[in-house]
Formats: sequence, C-alpha cells, structure tokens
Amino acid sequence: MPRYGRIGAGLAALALLTGLVGAAPATAAPSTSLASAVLTYPTVAGTAVSVNDVIQASLKSGTNATFYSSASGTSGIKCAASSFSAKVLSNPTAPGTATESLTAQTFSSCTTNVFGTTGVQSVTVNNLPYTTSVTSAGVVTISGTAAAPIQSTVVLNSLLGPITCVYRTSTNTLTGTAANATNSIAFTNQTLTKFSGPSLCFGTAYFTATYSPVKDTSKTGSPAVYVN
Repeated sequence: MPRYGRIGAGLAALALLTGLVGAAPATAAPSTSLASAVLTYPTVAGTAVSVNDVIQASLKSGTNATFYSSASGTSGIKCAASSFSAKVLSNPTAPGTATESLTAQTFSSCTTNVFGTTGVQSVTVNNLPYTTSVTSAGVVTISGTAAAPIQSTVVLNSLLGPITCVYRTSTNTLTGTAANATNSIAFTNQTLTKFSGPSLCFGTAYFTATYSPVKDTSKTGSPAVYVN
C-alpha cells in the first residue's frame, strides 16, 4: 500500500500497504512545474501518468517489511518479500493531490520470533481496495472506510497449533513518505492494534517498510514514477 519507489491491515498494511504511488525527495518537497502533473514518468516534471495506469513496487532490495511489538524493538514478524499494486484514479496538475486505488498488497517469506510461536503461515491484507492519495509534498495516505477498515489477518504457528491475529489501525489510515531520490515510498512505525486473537498475538504492531522502485507498469519498459 513514489523510480518509486503493513499483521494488521497492513499488517494491512500491513497494508499495507503499503499503496501507493509516485516518489518525492527524502528531505525536501518535490520540485514542481506549472506544466507538470503530480505523478510523472520517467523523470521529475516528465510525462503525466495516465488515469487507470497501474503503479507497482516491491520491497527495496536488501530490506524487510517488519511488524514489531514496539517502535524501537526487534520482536515480532519480519517479511522478506512484499509488494503492492494500485490503479491511478486522478492525476491533476501540480501542486495538488493524486488519488489511487490500492488493489493488492502481499507479504511472504515471513518469520517470527514472538515467544510461543514457531512460524508464520500467512499475512493477508483484508478489505481491499483502499483509497490512496499522494500530495505534491510527497505525503502518501492509505485510507479505509467504516464498512471496510484497514485490516490484516496474520496466522501464526504455535506449540498448541495455529493462531489467528487480526489487526486494525485506530485512525483507519496509514501514512508514508515518497522520495524521488530513491523512487521509494517508506512507511515507518505505522501503528496497528490487535482487534482479535489470543494472548500470543501482541497488542500493538508497528509496521515499517520501504518500497522501491515504484513503476508505472502500464507503460512500455515500466518507467519510474515521480512526484511533483
């Protein structure tokens, strides 16, 4: 869910989810142009990404998506593979806000070091699609609805058999940052709260992941997407 470049809803995002979009500079707002759209390819202020184009990205090489039980700890779940896919709904002239529909978010090759658990069967993002927005300042927001909240379901193996943990975000949103310098979207310590599950499911999950590069797979050669 930003070359461009979340088990609770992300665990959704976990969703993640982890949806999402073009890229903006890591330390400064993206450059803008009167003739530029919010999302462009294959350069900053390049060609506007078309409505209905599909934006995709996987985890930045060498990184993991993590769902830890504390913001600074290392206890929880770690996934070596994750990706998202989103469809562009609107792409106005910059400065502005582009919108997308996060249609897919996956997590795999996951491991756990949670006490009492022995493995991860699955991390599934529920209630897709989610609405996603990307601003010219590089702010990426994934939003659920009251009827379809941001939620993810994690199935863990334990000494007593499989257990199911369901997580949701308290604000029904996940927020990331797009960076043009690395064509990435980064989510850092996005908070997910246990909605249901036994005591082995930790109460709060902090989702962190960086997706890069983010590409427009509807265009020949899947060029990198930038935020303006």
